Amino acid sequence: MPHYLTVGHLLRQLQNLDPNLPIRLAINPDFPFAHYVGAEVVVRDGKAFIADDGQEGYLPVAVSDALAWA
Repeated sequence: MPHYLTVGHLLRQLQNLDPNLPIRLAINPDFPFAHYVGAEVVVRDGKAFIADDGQEGYLPVAVSDALAWA
């Protein structure tokens, strides 16, 4: 995975997933939480920004393990 994710990289990773599958952001390996992904994409200064839309709760341990955060 590239350090600087592009729209193309993200689209390739998501293209074969169920379009109804909810998406969450995994935040902070030292205090792992799952956050909702904001619905708006803002493009400024040659970059696309997607805000988080609040915290859902603790990140499942299995996800932390899969991300090698544990």
